[in-house]
Amino acid sequence: MRHRHMFVLLLAASGTCLAQDGNEIYGIADLGVRYVDNLGANNAPTAGGALPTVSSGVNKTSRWGLRGQESLGGGWQALYRLEGGLNLDTGSSAKSDKLFDRQAWVGLKTPLGSIYLGRQANLISDALSTVDPLGIRYASFNPNVNITGMSNTAFGRHSFGQQYGTSGYADNFYRLDNTVKVTTNLGPVVARAAYSFGETPGATSPMSTWGGGLTYQQADVAVSGAVMRLRNRDNLALDAASLGAAYKLGDWHFKANGGYNRADTGAGQTVHQRVLSAGVSRQLRPDLLLTTAYFKVRRTTTGRVDDGFQRAFAYLEKSLSPRTTVYLESDYTLWQGDAAGVTGNRPNDRRGLGMTLGLMEKF
Repeated sequence: MRHRHMFVLLLAASGTCLAQDGNEIYGIADLGVRYVDNLGANNAPTAGGALPTVSSGVNKTSRWGLRGQESLGGGWQALYRLEGGLNLDTGSSAKSDKLFDRQAWVGLKTPLGSIYLGRQANLISDALSTVDPLGIRYASFNPNVNITGMSNTAFGRHSFGQQYGTSGYADNFYRLDNTVKVTTNLGPVVARAAYSFGETPGATSPMSTWGGGLTYQQADVAVSGAVMRLRNRDNLALDAASLGAAYKLGDWHFKANGGYNRADTGAGQTVHQRVLSAGVSRQLRPDLLLTTAYFKVRRTTTGRVDDGFQRAFAYLEKSLSPRTTVYLESDYTLWQGDAAGVTGNRPNDRRGLGMTLGLMEKF
């Protein structure tokens, strides 16, 4: 029944696209054949062995959406966006409980700035979009998305294990419900502020989130950062921050970022996570791009062994047309401490390797 409703919505949206200017269906279809060694199909550490898989979103997350805008005069515009993630290897939605898990908001754009209301990416995600060394590629395996941006903070034998803010999920706070986000352009600087209502009966602070961010971008230089405070149902805090820079020199593009978060997970219990990353990309030809990136993640938790990992990526992308890209990806992970975990009673391998040959189509 749910898929029938989605089909009806797509048909209605298609009619809207033809009837009204400023509305469209859009998306990304990204699928690849992937080979992994000492990793599972979901890239979790294993006790050894090679595995061929078909994987979705190894370059850019597969998605579909509806978006539109309408001029209101005087430099004002009304905007909306509805966007959901897809698993192309299975044909399923990325989140079974949300049709539009990635974005669902309406907004107003004015000469002074913009305001958006609804489910949106957090402020650290906005800051990372400019300075992430991997360019937000492979979001499900990118440490800046997972750890700095807090989309999947669970790995190894311990995690936050609970929900902070209004994401709807434990250990995943990359997107938040009930969010009011304001942005304004001050010359080369974009300033952002956001507040997510916790909507907890009898109290305003539990499950709420607030934060701010600044991005400076001019010519070939960019500096971008954000800070956030999220609270759980018991009003315990998760503090997060990110700061990075990018510099373009001819065909070379250099990026680096540092991320940090600290969560109170219980009485006298805390988790600290740190991510350092750097990378360089080079336009080898107008249709050929090489991107490399390195990440170092460290985590300390009260009463547990420190852990973390190092991870390196390389992407070679060939543009076949403005909408179609074929790519070759490789990654190597070295787990530290007890981050690799165990399978049964056997420790998982501390090294993991992956390679993907994929095709990405935008529409």
